[in-house]
Amino acid sequence: MSCGKPHETDCREVLAEVYLYLDLECDDSRRSVITTHLDECSPCLREYGIEQEVKALVARCCGGETAPSSLRERLRAKLSEIVVLEHEA
Repeated sequence: MSCGKPHETDCREVLAEVYLYLDLECDDSRRSVITTHLDECSPCLREYGIEQEVKALVARCCGGETAPSSLRERLRAKLSEIVVLEHEA
């Protein structure tokens, strides 16, 4: 998606990181770049608002659920395996 206007940061790049932005998982400098873009680009701001609503809806509908302990253990084991394999490479 692009609004057709020139921006310092491309619209596609901003929208690709919108969930990181929503989840506060990007560093402060990147957060500032995205905030600036959203302030000046109404199509991206509208898309951000939609994503924000979807995230809130999922939290309301599934907020109290937790993954079974067996699934968490399998994920931990798999992540450990991946980290070890990357470390050996």
